[in-house]
Amino acid sequence: MMDIVFAQQLTNLRKQKGLSQQQLADKLYMTRQAVSKWETGESSPDLNRM
Repeated sequence: MMDIVFAQQLTNLRKQKGLSQQQLADKLYMTRQAVSKWETGESSPDLNRM
């Protein structure tokens, strides 16, 4: 449940800021694929890597 809430919030906040997945990934020094997986709930970010 937490992953779904996080995924929805991440997607909503990213769109509110007008960022693409790639732009967000660049700001976080991550890949676009990682952001996509977070937004679909396929995986969660490793906060130790950020």
